[in-house]
Amino acid sequence: MYRGLEVGAVLPARDEEAAVGLVVSDLRSLRGDGGGPLLSEVVVCDNGSTDRTAEVAVAAGARVVREERRGYGWACLAGIRALRPEVGVVLFVDADRSVVPGEGRALLDALAGGADLAVGSRVAERLEPGSLPPHQRLGNHLAAFLIRRLWGHPTTDLGPFRAIRREVLDRLVMSEVTFGWTIEMQVKAIRAGLRVVEVPVSLRQRVGVSKISGTVRGTVGSAWKILSTIARLRLAGNAPHSASAPDIPCLRR
Repeated sequence: MYRGLEVGAVLPARDEEAAVGLVVSDLRSLRGDGGGPLLSEVVVCDNGSTDRTAEVAVAAGARVVREERRGYGWACLAGIRALRPEVGVVLFVDADRSVVPGEGRALLDALAGGADLAVGSRVAERLEPGSLPPHQRLGNHLAAFLIRRLWGHPTTDLGPFRAIRREVLDRLVMSEVTFGWTIEMQVKAIRAGLRVVEVPVSLRQRVGVSKISGTVRGTVGSAWKILSTIARLRLAGNAPHSASAPDIPCLRR
């Protein structure tokens, strides 16, 4: 429990044997209200791993579910379904140890302050060298620019380290099951007039090689999916962010 929020962490993971145990241990060590655990539960979704990801996660104290259909969105959806009904906030954390789990408190603070979705924005001065390759940084900048241009929201990043109220997530009716998951969530929340904020977070070099940005196929595939998701959402008749919608300033500094 944290500031009245019951929080569950969801970690999509595929072949993250070397890192997932460290991430789970870091999350389980976080303290919340009254010195109790910050998180009510930690769920790892093993997205078709061929290594010991599941066994390592269980040994570190996570509950593990398996989703054989490959895709970031598929893994997130399976993890969400596995959370107990009492969990009211979902904290999404990558299993490669690229993020600092303790910074999740700032995301939760934003929700406790009234936000519906808090996105971790990876700011330049807090990037470890080599943690965000130039092509990935360029893709994020382009996608953020399109969101600003098409929906009028001050977006700077599509960071996967994020927290969202569960009832809000249910209302968004997520449908992207691969690389378009994060941008679909942000755009749907913005066009619904929900309170979407950014919180500055750090980024470390991940443990191991990325299945997305670490390969040409993954990079091209993710870029295409993100841009096609933007086009689909825009062509679906989305209106720009309403001036009358609740407005919480961006939390970047």
